[in-house]
Amino acid sequence: MSRLAIYFSVLIAATTVVSAEKRNITEKDLFDFVWIGDPQISPDGTRVAFVRVTVNEKKEGYNTSIWSVPVAGGEEPHQLTKGDHDAAPRWSPDGKFLLFVRATEKDGKPEPPQLSILPMAGGDSFVFTDLPKGASNPVWAPDGKIIAFTSDTNADDLAKQEKKKRKEEELKKAVSESSPSPHPTSIARIVDPGSQTAAKKAEGEAEHESDTRVITRAVYREDNEGYADPKHPQHVWVVTAPRNADEKVQPKQLTFGRFSEGSIVWSKDSGKIYFTSLRVDEPYYELPRTDLYSISASGGEPAKLNSIDMDIDNLSLSPDGKQIAFVASTTQPINSYTQPDLWIVDLTPSAKPRNLTANFDFDVGSGVFGDNSPPRAGGSNSPIWTADGRSVIEVYGKEGKTILASFDVESGKPTDLTKGNQAVVRFRAPDDRSKIIYTVSTAMRIGDLFAIDSPGGEARELTHINNELFSKLNLTEPEEIHYKTFDGKPIQAWLQKPPDFNPAKKYPLILNIHGGPHAAYGYIFEHEFQWIAAKGYIVLYPNPRGSTTYGQEFGNVIQFHYPGDDYKDLMAGVDEVIGRGYIDDKKLAVTGGSGGGLLTNWVVGQTNRFAAAVSQRDIASWEAWWYSADFTLFQPTWFKAPPFDNEQEFKARSPLAYIKNVKTPMMFILGEADYRTPPGSGGEEMFRALKFRKIPTVMVRFPNESHELSRSGQPWHRVERLQNIVGWFDHWLMGIPKPEYEVAPEEDARKGSAVTKNAE
Repeated sequence: MSRLAIYFSVLIAATTVVSAEKRNITEKDLFDFVWIGDPQISPDGTRVAFVRVTVNEKKEGYNTSIWSVPVAGGEEPHQLTKGDHDAAPRWSPDGKFLLFVRATEKDGKPEPPQLSILPMAGGDSFVFTDLPKGASNPVWAPDGKIIAFTSDTNADDLAKQEKKKRKEEELKKAVSESSPSPHPTSIARIVDPGSQTAAKKAEGEAEHESDTRVITRAVYREDNEGYADPKHPQHVWVVTAPRNADEKVQPKQLTFGRFSEGSIVWSKDSGKIYFTSLRVDEPYYELPRTDLYSISASGGEPAKLNSIDMDIDNLSLSPDGKQIAFVASTTQPINSYTQPDLWIVDLTPSAKPRNLTANFDFDVGSGVFGDNSPPRAGGSNSPIWTADGRSVIEVYGKEGKTILASFDVESGKPTDLTKGNQAVVRFRAPDDRSKIIYTVSTAMRIGDLFAIDSPGGEARELTHINNELFSKLNLTEPEEIHYKTFDGKPIQAWLQKPPDFNPAKKYPLILNIHGGPHAAYGYIFEHEFQWIAAKGYIVLYPNPRGSTTYGQEFGNVIQFHYPGDDYKDLMAGVDEVIGRGYIDDKKLAVTGGSGGGLLTNWVVGQTNRFAAAVSQRDIASWEAWWYSADFTLFQPTWFKAPPFDNEQEFKARSPLAYIKNVKTPMMFILGEADYRTPPGSGGEEMFRALKFRKIPTVMVRFPNESHELSRSGQPWHRVERLQNIVGWFDHWLMGIPKPEYEVAPEEDARKGSAVTKNAE
């Protein structure tokens, strides 16, 4: 045998061994994923504190703790806090303390989160607030003496808390006086059981609060947040920063009234706090507006600085303290989709905001999305001013990528700071802006920390948070494809193929449609697609018209025409992939969530080419949704008038209107606490109609899950969701028996085969 032949034999053998060591990803690998949230760089730029998010032991929730890693790299992260629900790390201006929010449990029930501090020189962390409704969104004053935060606590809450404390003290005193040496096990053994029962009964009657909701507002609940409580608006508070656990401090409420405030920003001299609010009782049917206020750190009446005709948040103060930068979408003209821009406004009364990116046709402050952002404690981004005040750093979305860039304050000209097929999720910088740290997700990476020492510098990887698990998995890069749709528009899409893909074989195809509709797939980790491909399917996930990251016109072209031509874009993508020769066109399936669920319902009402469909957190009737969703402004943004003035338009664009055309076996995946697309306006209607028509259908309902089921729902539920999606496709495309989906297993199995044949 020649040396060359021996070399190739050894190479093939080595490759086979490496391949044999890897395995395909599974749905349950999600239990071992680790996420990085809310990274914060120390003032001296040497360390990053971040929230490490993991699935808890019972697989029913998530644990969050705070870890640290050096910016120079070369070390593994180490744990800073030991709580199960620690979040929002914030360095003190001198770097000597790490402020964070800690939530605990009492008797198996969650307690409101409170502010805590960890001395970085050593010692244990300590909690220093005890507000009945908790504390959140902490912000250090630049001088490090005071911490501002928000809380929903009101005067009644404090009075009840004080009353409860007095009762506890009185009970302890009574116990102490009745027995000089009480047994330490239980007060119940000392106090007369009869009097104790009577006391509990009296206390319960006195403090009973009705659980009946008297609703007076059109928007009264929010998905993933629950029912609104007008009696508990969010206000601004301050507290002196303690230096040790023995230093007792008392929080002070700064703002009052029936309206909520947020987006706290300190003035450079620590004497003033800027915040946002909207002092309108029911703004739901008005275009967005935000009022900007300032208040003395010592208290007093807030001063209104500006009223801005946009929904603004995550403010950033300029180095000279005279301007604020923010990301927002203009309200004029009124569009279904309006690209977000980077704005600057002077901190002088009634100053007019200036749009830095008016001529930049991409989405500033946003980008692509996936199913594996941190499910808890992820944090958010705010624009970052450079130290000289000449540029502002933000992310933007472009053609399936999320890029970090610097925007010139005068011209708005962008300069990219990151490159490659990836999504920058979170970014931060120290006060001197000497470096930038950020998290990156790719199609093969959930999210790791990187650093660059200066604009244009080389990126340095700080963490390999999932390497231990991912080194065992046979993950594959998706293939980016482009095709022309019916009217010549270019469409970008991706194909996730099985790890052992062979172009000579025929594969079943699953079309996966994103929601929004103004959102975008792209170069970001998608556990769902990797796993479905590992099960032997090819997944097509396109960005049809209406998607973001392709410019204002492409995103807004579906206004008053959704669903419609986007359906044609999707079908053109299916035809494109079938034309490549490795798809079995008798084994096509379609799925999607939210807006993708709506389009899934629409697809099966327009064509019978799909052998199975899974519609998730969907919409079947626009009219029913108009009356029940957790937000408003469907008109004039999506419809020109409300349903009672535009009945035919609402019906014509509702998938339910085409239910008689549906022959495709359908599964509906619904969250029972989904207030964004309530089940009654979507899957429930479709399911009942298909049952009446004898079309095979199944409804899978997830208790206590919101619209965020696939991204931040209970881990077991997220896994079961994936199992049901693939289970349905396995049944109808692969012929695998699934008795759990059948009313009468033997009989329905025969019917199922016939229906599949008809659908083909």
